[in-house]
Amino acid sequence: MDFFDGIDPTIVDWVIIPALIFLARICDVTLGTLRIVFVSKGNKVVAPILGFLEVLIWLVAITQVMENLDNVASYLAWAGGFAMGNFLGLRVEQKLALGQMVVRVITVEPADELIKRLSGHGYRLTCVDARGTRGKVNLLFMIVKRKKLQHVLDIIRSYNPQAFYSIEDVRSVADVEVPQAKEERQVSLSRFFPLRKGK
Repeated sequence: MDFFDGIDPTIVDWVIIPALIFLARICDVTLGTLRIVFVSKGNKVVAPILGFLEVLIWLVAITQVMENLDNVASYLAWAGGFAMGNFLGLRVEQKLALGQMVVRVITVEPADELIKRLSGHGYRLTCVDARGTRGKVNLLFMIVKRKKLQHVLDIIRSYNPQAFYSIEDVRSVADVEVPQAKEERQVSLSRFFPLRKGK
């Protein structure tokens, strides 16, 4: 390749080209993982853009592999990049923490204290009296932003470590803003109404 004129061909074939294939696969698989997430969330803008970039990078990578069919390092780079791309894609998706989750909590203990704790942090929920195989239980429903899920679970566990809960992704919710936690609201308000100390 003209880009690598003056470089030892052995280094190009066994180091540089495989490294480029590896990096390209990391990029396209990472984008593919994120694209699937955005598709599942119904995002009609970001998903097509990610799909375009994903296929474009994939074409660049597969072209290099096809031009170096006798190079084992290219195959290893392709497979290694695919594996690393999946790992990084999941890590990025976890960091972004997009969307909302529905949390269902079942507890045999009176739920008044748990409701008070959750409400005190700005979360809204619905409590229903239900009956399980062992008698009466309390069933709590709430929708929270995924970024706040761990905070909600910490509150539940501190209230009752034995409480049973389940979590599911929510594709969409009504056009009502998902309530923010108390701390999150305070941070948001402070951006627009900074507190001033009296003179």
